[in-house]
Amino acid sequence: MSKKLNADLRIKIAEMVKRSGEGHIPSSYSIVDIINYLYGNVLKYDPKKMKDPSRDYFILSKGHGCGGLYVVLNKYGIISDKDILDYSTSIGILGGHPDMTMVPGAEASTGSLGHGFPTAMGLALGLKIKNMDNRVFALVGDGECHEGTIWESANVAANLKLGSLCAIIDWNKSGSQLMPIDDLPAKWKSFGWEVHEIDGHSEEEMKKCFEKIRFQKTGKPKVIIAHTIKGKGVSFTEGHGAWHHRIPSDIEMNDLINELA
Repeated sequence: MSKKLNADLRIKIAEMVKRSGEGHIPSSYSIVDIINYLYGNVLKYDPKKMKDPSRDYFILSKGHGCGGLYVVLNKYGIISDKDILDYSTSIGILGGHPDMTMVPGAEASTGSLGHGFPTAMGLALGLKIKNMDNRVFALVGDGECHEGTIWESANVAANLKLGSLCAIIDWNKSGSQLMPIDDLPAKWKSFGWEVHEIDGHSEEEMKKCFEKIRFQKTGKPKVIIAHTIKGKGVSFTEGHGAWHHRIPSDIEMNDLINELA
């Protein structure tokens, strides 16, 4: 994965947050590599026809990490540079959480944790009933895995054999600070899911994983446990809870850009 590319995406996220005074930099940094790989190598979509019935679906269930989604949508021509500049303003379409009624590529309005993943499960079920080949991907936070709706949906998906559904867990360990999750892969396996583990910042591991996975209308749903680092890429944002919703000062912004440059 291009180091410069990832740096550009991370700088753009920080600029959005700094300019607007709104956003979650570390939460976006832990997932931007995954989202970028999905849109660049995995998802089937037409950037000019994001409602194409044959498209794959991607739902960012941890909606507060939307900075990572927005910069990737911009990179692949789905939203404009002006949309990025107007982030979190009264004239823009991009808010602090994705709004499916306004943002091309946002398949669900998410933000309240535990809601996006059940929507993805419902989509996969509807597609199976219609005998369609679309795949559904949902990126879920590890803290979000404390929500009961995640496990209710996981149970339903396994019992209904929704083989076109793939959950990706952003296991950056921040959720464990409040309530430890001892063995997340074993928990998903116990619910009847096909489990894979990767370094969520390694393009090579993502490539090997997605090449291995076989999607089908009927079969085990898949879950990819992505080991990530909250705030990945900048030394003073990595793993620091104080940065969860922090807006960088001018000095911090300069230091951030210098580290990524």
